[in-house]
Amino acid sequence: QVQLVESGGGLVQYGGSLRLSCAASGSIFNLLMGWYRQAPGKQRELVAFISSGRGTNYADSVKGRFTISRDNVKNTVYLQMNSLKPEDTAVYYCNGIPPFASWGQGTQVTVSS
Repeated sequence: QVQLVESGGGLVQYGGSLRLSCAASGSIFNLLMGWYRQAPGKQRELVAFISSGRGTNYADSVKGRFTISRDNVKNTVYLQMNSLKPEDTAVYYCNGIPPFASWGQGTQVTVSS
């Protein structure tokens, strides 16, 4: 089974940027991949996804600020996050759509005001 490992999170100030990475242990080149996030006390939500052909889609809350991309040679999916807001604070996860891998630990993003 393919495993996914997220990295790149951290503490950043309002308006700052972070780049998250999701490394897969196997090939994901033909899979629809997404970044999800879960804030304290809230359900996990899908914030962005990218097709095998690199078509993308975003939740309204992050549109214009986040960019999802992928490197099919490295089996890695990225999430560039700009203009971060405190409401972006959450644990970020990647997975397929629908999810095909066990949920990992994710990577914590904390935005201070």
